[in-house]
Amino acid sequence: MASTLALATATDVAYWTGRPIGTIWRWASEGRITVHGHGKNARYNLMEIDPATRDENGNVTAPTPAPPLPGRVRIDAAA
Repeated sequence: MASTLALATATDVAYWTGRPIGTIWRWASEGRITVHGHGKNARYNLMEIDPATRDENGNVTAPTPAPPLPGRVRIDAAA
């Protein structure tokens, strides 16, 4: 089954994750999330990223944890 795309700007993804926009750019540069396009036209797939946990007023209670780095295995998971 093909994965679904829900493309959004870095600002939208920052809101979705409860993280600063600079974190979204860093995750993209590290290969943690996929970038579609480049420059001002760059879009990120929301389906790759879990949403932040929010309370009933919409305030972030827990931001999205960082996606794993590609090609890396945590030492505690390797045993």
